[in-house]
Amino acid sequence: MNTRAPVSARLRSRRSAAAVMAAALAAAGLVVVTQGAVPAAHAEPAWGPCPETVTTPSAVCTSVSVPVDYSVPDGDRIEVTVSRFPVRDPAAKRGVLFGNAGGPGGDSLTYFDDNELFTWPQALRDEWDLIGVQPRGLAHAGPLQCAPLDPADSVMLATNLGGAHRAACEQGSGDYWRHLTTENTARDWEEVRRALGQERISIHGLSYGTLLGSTYATLFPQHTDKLVMDSGANPDWMWNDVLLQQSEPYKRRVLAMFDWIAANDAAYGLGDTPLKVYQRWSQRVMAEAGTTPTLAPPPARIGDVPPEWAALAQQYMDGVTLTGPLRAQLEGLFNQLRTPGAMQSNSPMLAATRGLAPQSTAWPVIAESLRDGTPLGPQDPQMPEPPQEAIIAANMQATVLCNENRVPPRPLDYPAFLWTQFVTGDIFDAIGLTYSSGAACAGAGPVTTPVEVHNAGLATAPLLINSVGDPQTPYSGALGLAERMGAHVLTVEGGDHGQVAKGNAIVDDAVVQYLRTGHTDVAHAPAPPMPVAG
Repeated sequence: MNTRAPVSARLRSRRSAAAVMAAALAAAGLVVVTQGAVPAAHAEPAWGPCPETVTTPSAVCTSVSVPVDYSVPDGDRIEVTVSRFPVRDPAAKRGVLFGNAGGPGGDSLTYFDDNELFTWPQALRDEWDLIGVQPRGLAHAGPLQCAPLDPADSVMLATNLGGAHRAACEQGSGDYWRHLTTENTARDWEEVRRALGQERISIHGLSYGTLLGSTYATLFPQHTDKLVMDSGANPDWMWNDVLLQQSEPYKRRVLAMFDWIAANDAAYGLGDTPLKVYQRWSQRVMAEAGTTPTLAPPPARIGDVPPEWAALAQQYMDGVTLTGPLRAQLEGLFNQLRTPGAMQSNSPMLAATRGLAPQSTAWPVIAESLRDGTPLGPQDPQMPEPPQEAIIAANMQATVLCNENRVPPRPLDYPAFLWTQFVTGDIFDAIGLTYSSGAACAGAGPVTTPVEVHNAGLATAPLLINSVGDPQTPYSGALGLAERMGAHVLTVEGGDHGQVAKGNAIVDDAVVQYLRTGHTDVAHAPAPPMPVAG
């Protein structure tokens, strides 16, 4: 799961699932729907200006009317906004490429913008119309509006979070919430394809977008040309297992970031071993939250051995490494006893560390903040009200996850959820446990059975790309999606989330070759270039 929101919004999204939902649901209103005849299937779209969030000057936007409920096609409708980045060389045009930014809840109108994280291959801009279809439930596509929840209601958060959220959306948008599903969003794509007059579309989906793209290809194989799945989401994990499967990979990814910072000690001066960097980071969390993080520290290295222990260096390192996880837990509890009300989840640095860990290009942000003492995000633990679009996205994501949750909860995880959510505030474990325990969707059972994605006779085998250390879409889960879809797998070293348009020429060239020919022999690529320390 991934979004391409601004850094500030990404940081907000990395707090625990319950806290995110409680803090973000602050809107009220009604979804605007219209009634009337179904529009002509091939009406020429009227292209015009895009929302100001789209930054590419040549981009144009339109809207396509789609049914709220596909079982009642002549009932209520919503307008789904579509962005188009016109092909730069019309004589070389090969077709259209639909893109989805992940999430669910990622803004797809801006997906093909170049920014500080993504620079799309020039060949894509030269040879394809790049199309972003805003997912239903988001701003500019029948936004889901929900009344606010009370973040201080711990009983509700612990026992009826899903039910309370669903009731809040019922209050704001009627029963619209029940129509926010991956299948319906895929059917919206089909309506857009028809409106554009295209016989077939190619697809580039990121993270959750791989599931959406696979759903479209399963439902409409005859209209699917090429399918690129960038950082694959395992459909068998939807949804209680997705965030649980991320927990340990996120921890490893943070330690990899500390390793990189230590390797660049000349630039940052935070310590020449990962453990020394961790200690500086822990001090910052303590200063912000009144307690230390319970994330287990990295293994000790020779540079961590005091001179007086030089003769027993290995024993010292083994002892520090062995006792590190327990010491982190005990130190955190001691600090909480000493400072009543202290919670590590109130640390902006802790949230930023988890939020930025998947993207190595963002690691200097953490290192520079630790070095210079500059703030990351709000320093007041009471987060300011997020932008309206972020509120809508949080509502939409929570709704989709519960609407189509296919994984039964694990009641044995519930005590650990309570402990990490309400006692330690450990966001590295609490997020996954909120879902695996069943707390996130308590009182909100699934309303649909997701499409069983598979290769339904696609003319061209899909291409799946994933890094071996990706914390958001773990490699093992991505292989499960590849097997279902009969995809060729391109394995990338490192652990970044999202591989295309990230400066890795081998990956970008392979994707262009695949979209042109339906084939690539590339099966392995190195990690993208690491950021320059400074």
